[in-house]
Amino acid sequence: MDDNERNIFNENNENNENNENSSYNYSGYNSNGYGVNFVMPNIEEPKKKKGKKASFFKYVAVALVAALIGGLSGGYLVASRINVPSNNQSSPLTAQNIKINLTDDVYFAVAVAEKNQKTVVGITTDVVKQYNTFFGPQTQKGTSMGSGFIIDPNGYIVTNAHVIGDGKYQKITVSLMDGSTEAGDVLWYDTTLDLALVKINRTGLPTVELGNSDELKVGEPSVAIGNPMTLDLERTVTQGIISGLNRSIAFDNGTVIEPLIQTDASINAGNSGGPLFNAEGKVIGINTAKMSTAEGLGFAIPINTAKPIIEQVIKDGTFSTVYVGIQGVDVETYETALGIDVAADYGVVVVETTKNSPATEAGLKTGDVITAIDGDKIESMSDLKRNLYEYKENDKAELTILRNGEEQKVTITLKIKPANFE
Repeated sequence: MDDNERNIFNENNENNENNENSSYNYSGYNSNGYGVNFVMPNIEEPKKKKGKKASFFKYVAVALVAALIGGLSGGYLVASRINVPSNNQSSPLTAQNIKINLTDDVYFAVAVAEKNQKTVVGITTDVVKQYNTFFGPQTQKGTSMGSGFIIDPNGYIVTNAHVIGDGKYQKITVSLMDGSTEAGDVLWYDTTLDLALVKINRTGLPTVELGNSDELKVGEPSVAIGNPMTLDLERTVTQGIISGLNRSIAFDNGTVIEPLIQTDASINAGNSGGPLFNAEGKVIGINTAKMSTAEGLGFAIPINTAKPIIEQVIKDGTFSTVYVGIQGVDVETYETALGIDVAADYGVVVVETTKNSPATEAGLKTGDVITAIDGDKIESMSDLKRNLYEYKENDKAELTILRNGEEQKVTITLKIKPANFE
């Protein structure tokens, strides 16, 4: 593969450029508490974007983790201040059964913790990483740890993709609050969204209550629960506020995670995949990252991003995504790799279309530059792929393209991505 080929990617393989100024690590911990750090690509500053996709920071040294929260206390004080089902009820204790009274004098974080502790799990993953050395390919085995939360009583659990080794796992063990463990089966994951769904063979489990992340306001309270550093600190609780919305983190492998919720809740390794709650104890985010060079800058994936995926996985056992059917690369990388100027200031350059794909049926051609889908700005393959999660099979979308320097509109009918599409 030559230098030009390295810069051409499809909807599953994003751009990978080198940035020598900063880096971040996936971090995990083995059973003895020793760190197992897998060094990942550097972070680059995302381009300025208008509207809901705007980036606000240059993120340096981001460690993919999820928000911790510190110190549970006063649980016995809460019983008289929250509504708990009576002992003669046969239904399991779930988050929906407990209603938090925000007008009472109990500190809301205590009530949120009491409501949700049993829904948070620890996830231990045996992972295998391969890398090249002077002596040839080498394999590194290790154990990492993260968090997750139960979203269905039949054992469905939400976590981060990087918690399960981005799919490069050998074994997954889920730890429940009662001290028991279960083998985890990965039903679906996606590294672009940093989301994964895991299932364990249990029923009658307590579940979280999902909130509406679209209604969040900057300054409102937030609570996170997770397993920082080690399972010895399981279900640690931390309280903060929502300090920003629509944040964006760009990584040097071309992956851009957005939009993200920013919170000042403490973040530590091992909290990845844990829930971020609002003051009513409803999940409004999945903790995923922190800025390691600053205090109080943590980030969570909005729960509304995950809702359609959760619903389909529970219904069908997996999630089917639609596709366009192109190999493409962002304008800046294309210009750098080939030493040419493109008429577009941003967008995805179509390098090749796949036979019998929605792209070929819509008449897309090599050299076209996709700049928007249904009005949403497209700057990279990550942008395009992330937007496609909002569509279903046979949905129509309007692509804005530049062809020979002229803007055109192309209507495309989206199809389910074939299993052999790379």
